[in-house]
Amino acid sequence: MRIGQLARITGVKSETIRFYEREGILAAPPRTKANYRDYGPAEEARLTFIRRARDLGFSMARIRELLDLSDDADRSCAGIDALARSHLGEVERKIASLEALRTELGRMIAACEQDTVGDCRIIDALAGTAEP
Repeated sequence: MRIGQLARITGVKSETIRFYEREGILAAPPRTKANYRDYGPAEEARLTFIRRARDLGFSMARIRELLDLSDDADRSCAGIDALARSHLGEVERKIASLEALRTELGRMIAACEQDTVGDCRIIDALAGTAEP
């Protein structure tokens, strides 16, 4: 199949597919006599893997590691498990940070009396001049 069809099937843009090829994450497929890229089921499966990993927030470096680890079906999955656990820890830290951000924004909004900008508690809090 050509790159446009692969892009439609996998939900990955053609330029991103070319980028993955340049980065060596996706092997360059054979070419047709007309010099078009000719993708098959293996490239579709690998690209779907990459897209799903990106959707889960894995970095390109981590995806490269996951792909390297997944290329040997007889290998222990301990390395993959360790990468997933590490990523989960990062996600949990981000969630905690966002929850703290939500709490602080809620506190600032609750302190706002919606009077004038000169008396705005949100502006005071952002400027570091708000009273606790």
